[in-house]
Amino acid sequence: MNFSNAPFIIPIFIPHRGCPHQCAFCNQVTITGNTSPFPSKEALSRKINAYLSFKKNRTKPAQIAFYGGNFLGLQNKTIQSLLTEAERFICSGKVESIRFSTRPDTIDEQQLDAIQKFTISAIEIGVQSMDDHVLLKSNRGHTAGDTTKSSGLIRERGLKLGLQMMTGLPGDSEKRSLATAHQIADLLPDFIRIYPTVVLAGSPLAEWYRAGKYSPIPLDESVTFVKKIYQFFNLKGIPVIRIGLQASSDLDNGENIIAGPYHPAFGHMVFSEIFLEQVENILKNETNIREKSIVIHVHPRSISKMRGLKNRNIEILKNDFQLNSIAVLSSERFGIDQLEVEIPAEEG
Repeated sequence: MNFSNAPFIIPIFIPHRGCPHQCAFCNQVTITGNTSPFPSKEALSRKINAYLSFKKNRTKPAQIAFYGGNFLGLQNKTIQSLLTEAERFICSGKVESIRFSTRPDTIDEQQLDAIQKFTISAIEIGVQSMDDHVLLKSNRGHTAGDTTKSSGLIRERGLKLGLQMMTGLPGDSEKRSLATAHQIADLLPDFIRIYPTVVLAGSPLAEWYRAGKYSPIPLDESVTFVKKIYQFFNLKGIPVIRIGLQASSDLDNGENIIAGPYHPAFGHMVFSEIFLEQVENILKNETNIREKSIVIHVHPRSISKMRGLKNRNIEILKNDFQLNSIAVLSSERFGIDQLEVEIPAEEG
């Protein structure tokens, strides 16, 4: 993932606001750590100004992003009030545009007409799955058809389309999730987020887990599977802008995650496995490398991904191929996802 061109995001969290009910996996207060009341105009303005004061790169565009909840499920007067206040910062030149996330079944022509006057650049849809069986078991309350229809409406308006999918939902399987990834790609999104399902305290899924009605995917299996999905989207040329929940003290304290494949460096683990796989494929085609020392060249920002958490990749490669040593060197001539393996030539 290359975030060099990504905008400076000013996140405004509205956990559960506008949601018609609670999905099986959801507890957005736990995810965001946000327990504050719904923001007034004054509170919203203060928060935006506070984030703008943190902005170091003055040339980088800023976006106000309404996350959590179901933005278009809010009362129309609330939507208009929030967007009007956000628009003031655009008119002043401090912010470039607005984005928000919402459910697919709240998007229609009337709703899009109502927000057309505002400078909205992107709408993200919580797809989660394109399998109606999985959606039903997860208490989503919408169908895959709703996602297909709403995605088309967003694209017709010339807005950027972001889609969020989850793996390991109730009733899901690797086959079903891969089918979801293919159907999501067919909707031609501008970017994707991938979230492995974890069991959050206070969610219906936590009750199902304790009752033995739900089993989460183990962490190592989830990393490998999400890697496959990421590689599929990468081949399709669709950017994946997030993998796994954003780490926070509320999630890392061990109280709010009951079970499931949560790790504060989940995305890093996925990319580390991708780098490991690339090197393994190269070394498998080499002969007489036993007890040799090799050098792996990567982009400076990819050194930790190549090495893996606690040098896991280095240890795996040394053991599997019986290498004496492995050096990982950085070079700007390589792309962020590229690498080169230098193997000493045979003597004589």
